[in-house]
Amino acid sequence: MSRFTNALIVSPLSDGKTWVLMQPFGYDVGKKGSDDPIDVEAGFMTDFASIPQPFWIILSRWGKYGNAAVVHDWLYWKQKRQRAEADKIMFEAMTVLSVAAWQKYPIYWAVRALGWLAWNRNQWDKEAGFERVIKRKRFRSTKESGRLNFILRTWRHYISHK
Repeated sequence: MSRFTNALIVSPLSDGKTWVLMQPFGYDVGKKGSDDPIDVEAGFMTDFASIPQPFWIILSRWGKYGNAAVVHDWLYWKQKRQRAEADKIMFEAMTVLSVAAWQKYPIYWAVRALGWLAWNRNQWDKEAGFERVIKRKRFRSTKESGRLNFILRTWRHYISHK
């Protein structure tokens, strides 16, 4: 069975939405010790699950699925695998975490239906020079991610590509 390779240790940034990995974090796809590891770098900024606020009463941004959401954010940022594969890995990871079916299926189908928005946003952020991995070992808790919100990033992307 697949497994997470170490504990997820994060610290919040002052924007209230972004967390930074304080240590490397990993996941073995398919089975423990597989030859398909996912290694998330220390300093990576995540927002966990991008669940819209009206649904927080049912599914919060952080839950039992939090570790899977971080791996998914990383895969969407790096984009070295197809989006569908990244979504399947998140589903597998939620299964490893024993996430209840009433949570993991809606999360999975939501990323299948709407994940292209985050996928494109990450491409546009990279084109604009934004980096989601903080390279400094130390940072202040008052630091903000500096990432533009989705609507502003989309607007700037389309304006710059006219």
